[in-house]
Amino acid sequence: MVARLGGADAILTSPGMVSHVQSVFSRRGAPALILRLNWGTQYATQWNYSESRSVPMISVSQAVALGADIVLAGMSIKTGSEAVDAENVAQVARCVAEKREAGIPIVGEVYPAGHEDVAPEERHEQISIGCRIVAELGADLVKTFYTGERFREIVNSTPVPVLALGSRKLPKEVDALELAASAVGAGARGVVFGRNVIQSSQPEKFLEALQEVVKNGAEPRVAAERHGLV
Repeated sequence: MVARLGGADAILTSPGMVSHVQSVFSRRGAPALILRLNWGTQYATQWNYSESRSVPMISVSQAVALGADIVLAGMSIKTGSEAVDAENVAQVARCVAEKREAGIPIVGEVYPAGHEDVAPEERHEQISIGCRIVAELGADLVKTFYTGERFREIVNSTPVPVLALGSRKLPKEVDALELAASAVGAGARGVVFGRNVIQSSQPEKFLEALQEVVKNGAEPRVAAERHGLV
């Protein structure tokens, strides 16, 4: 699948996957390789974990040795434990210190604790505070959830570019394009979509439509129709 997405600006993956997709990044004009540095229990929503603990997977220097152009560190706060919150923040701080030594950009991913069960207003506040924290820790960009009409408040209070993530797979390709358009319209500098791309019925066509929406301001439905997605 990754080989079919060579037109992306960048591709986010985990350290263990690099050897399986290395050829995608070896050509001239290839997407940038973003490597995830840590893993958190908050990602495993199917197991109903609730503590949102993060653990390191790889150091920045190891990521660079694997060919990373950019690294990413995730963070959850308001976990219900001061100790867990402090350790999650400390992990990002350590990653930032390492990236400064390596001379490589880092994305801070803000993933609200228990986000599946959090009310929209609380989720927005968690994300807003989290984005500010990772920016103050030294992240060069922030990746997080689009929170709706108030998302511009997050963008305005975060002193580095904010990227909106796609999260769950939406029912239709045009729905994902509309999410991207709304996020960019609210100030996001780009999007980081996973499942909405790779689980599309036509991943390459969806990626082309997504780039038109994000970079050129195309209307989502027009872009979807142009690429045969509706």
